[in-house]
Amino acid sequence: MQQRLFEDLIESDVVAHKTKQSYTLPVSLAIHAIVLLFVIVVPLLSSQELPEPTSAVRAFFVEPAAPPPPPPPPPPPAPKAPVTPKVQPKPVIQEEPKFRAPVEVPEQIKPEEGLNLGVEGGVAGGVEGGVPGGVVGGVVGGLPDAPPPPTQAVRVGGQIKEPKKLKNVPPVYPDIAKQARVQGVVILECTISPQGRVTDVKVLRGIPLLDQAAIDAVKQWVYTPTLLNGVPVPVIMTVTVNFKLS
Repeated sequence: MQQRLFEDLIESDVVAHKTKQSYTLPVSLAIHAIVLLFVIVVPLLSSQELPEPTSAVRAFFVEPAAPPPPPPPPPPPAPKAPVTPKVQPKPVIQEEPKFRAPVEVPEQIKPEEGLNLGVEGGVAGGVEGGVPGGVVGGVVGGLPDAPPPPTQAVRVGGQIKEPKKLKNVPPVYPDIAKQARVQGVVILECTISPQGRVTDVKVLRGIPLLDQAAIDAVKQWVYTPTLLNGVPVPVIMTVTVNFKLS
């Protein structure tokens, strides 16, 4: 009997607890909905005016700079020095000598003593103090012109141009040089006369078996005359003779 009552008590307590939970959930949901609606709607309904901008444009007025002072006046011109007029000397008028005719004309005129009348037998165009057989128009006490110095050979170069070869004679190859198979270049210094002929030959660099053959050939060469100030002159120049076996 007691056990039955206890079971009924427990069952009624469980039922009452379930009934209480069924009312609490809807009420909690409603309260949360009202709070959420208040939080969203109220700010939208309230209107606030935007604050006015506090920054403002400030104007500054700067006083213009004073104009520069005017330039100083130019200095007065220097006084001009007084110009002294040049006094031209008066021309001196020379009086012409007056000749007086002698009252009496002498019958004979005697030559004055102490005058050097020159040497008898002078020639026209001579000068006082000259000597017989001198040069007409010469200077008293002068010497005759010396003869021009002999023309020396000048070396080719600068204003002296190398003459052109008019006649070329090839050298004769010596047989002994051919047999020895000797070949090379012989360098010679030759003097050319005003007429263009080779008058002198010197060996500057040679080959013993070929030097004489080169000299014999160069002495037969002929050149154009070399002019210096329009006058033919002898010249010195360097020539080469090439010996080559075929």
